Amino acid sequence: DNINGFEPKDRKWDPERLLQGYFHSAATLNYLRSYTACADPADTTNIDINALRSSPEFENFSKDVRAIRAKEATKETTEFFTSHEAMQLDLEEALTRKVGDKYYNLSAHLVWIGDRTRQVGGAHLEYFRGIANPIAVKVGPSMKNDELKELLQILNPNKEEGRIMIITRYGAGKVEEMLTGHIQAVKESGIPVTWQCDGVHGNGIVAASNKFKTRRLEDILQEIMECMAVHEKCGSILGGIHLEVTGQTSVTECLGGCVGLTEDMLPQNYETYCDPRLNYAQSIEAAFAVANGAK
Repeated sequence: DNINGFEPKDRKWDPERLLQGYFHSAATLNYLRSYTACADPADTTNIDINALRSSPEFENFSKDVRAIRAKEATKETTEFFTSHEAMQLDLEEALTRKVGDKYYNLSAHLVWIGDRTRQVGGAHLEYFRGIANPIAVKVGPSMKNDELKELLQILNPNKEEGRIMIITRYGAGKVEEMLTGHIQAVKESGIPVTWQCDGVHGNGIVAASNKFKTRRLEDILQEIMECMAVHEKCGSILGGIHLEVTGQTSVTECLGGCVGLTEDMLPQNYETYCDPRLNYAQSIEAAFAVANGAK
């Protein structure tokens, strides 16, 4: 959307879109700042699970929600951090400033390199090695073990703790084959990393009946659970997960979950022009499944 529109007549690049994207991003951040400053922290415990009643785990969900609400909510629960993929280098460079003797991308706390732009010797690595932000790299099935070692050496030669995150995105059923070798490569490099599992980008499918781009919640959760199991086996720690979600209850972009979203339901409220998102009920279901899997 920062470059051009979806309709054929809107495909020509339009610099005005960059300004509009900046405006909407700034407005969103200002809203979040005002929310964290003024909102009652207890609002963060208001989890609606009514849409999950069909789940055989509903009673356990209810117990978990009651336990969450019973805890004292503090201002720390509303703290937030922002991140995005730094794909458009000319845009990212315009938002980079010198602070002291280092350069920071001030558009986010953390920025990441996508799996398609993380080539050793490429422009994205050159930009990323020059900024002092915490950074991340998406790592998919095409990443070779030796290539990962070289990439880490370029981005974190001083072995700084907290500098770099590896976000794996393989697809359900491929995790053990790929992640085991990547974990070993990181250990051999001696460079500290934080591991994160992207459960969505390796699990995109096209619905057979209507050609909508979508994902299955069950595939997303399978990849995350496989990732947790491999990290436990290898003695490493999975530090977090990466999902694409919306707080809207009516969105119909991803399949499955106890709400029973099927292919023929996708057109009802399919809003995305890019990546399909879990709706509110699917997001909450995923959060509970991951939390229970981590116990």
